[in-house]
Amino acid sequence: MSKTIPKPPDGGSALHSAPDLEWLEEDVPKASAFQDTYFSRAGGLEETRHVFLGGNGLPERWQDCETFAIAEFGFGTGLNFLTTLHALRRLGTAPQLKFLSFELFPMTKDQLERALGAFPELATETQELLQTWAPEPGWCRFAFEGAELLLAIGDARVMVDDLLGGKVVMPEIDAWFLDGFSPSRNPELWSEELLKAACDLTAADGTLATYTSAGWVRRNLQAAGFAIDKRRGFAGKREMVVGKKG
Repeated sequence: MSKTIPKPPDGGSALHSAPDLEWLEEDVPKASAFQDTYFSRAGGLEETRHVFLGGNGLPERWQDCETFAIAEFGFGTGLNFLTTLHALRRLGTAPQLKFLSFELFPMTKDQLERALGAFPELATETQELLQTWAPEPGWCRFAFEGAELLLAIGDARVMVDDLLGGKVVMPEIDAWFLDGFSPSRNPELWSEELLKAACDLTAADGTLATYTSAGWVRRNLQAAGFAIDKRRGFAGKREMVVGKKG
């Protein structure tokens, strides 16, 4: 089930066309506009578990939590959300998940189904997403068993102001999945200004993880207010970055 939160006409809420995709071997989608894949060709599910769950200390941090809030820039195929939801449901006692995601170019249902078909382990969660998938301009809330997905369709640099200003309600963020396209091809999602907004929305003990260790991204994260560190990256990537609110 989903509902749309009215968005004031101040920009950033226009629904853009679906992405132009190139399909690589094993149906890995590549965004033509950014010349980058939506997930690792070495294994998208394993990458999400290594970088975003492991990098944020999950699922261990879910113990004894009533709710847990996660945010990301770039919903893409929804793989991060579905992997997180799948992991949460495997726990005996799990918190209610609040998941916030921004997406400028939402995929069509057919594109999502093709991309997510590569992950049969997530078949149940994938079908739930496909059944409710109807993104509209602005803010949409999608309800799942054990979770709520708050999806912002538009420019994250504009729409984040709704959260900072209290127009849209979201708990303080416990963990960030920084998963935009390659910083060299999509620098807007890695700017100091946007990362500063992310830090302002983060709980005092909140954390982050990202697959990139680009020097200017690390400097922007530090300038935004995060203390960061490097860890072993996924597959062929030597390093990734984790951090916490400073």
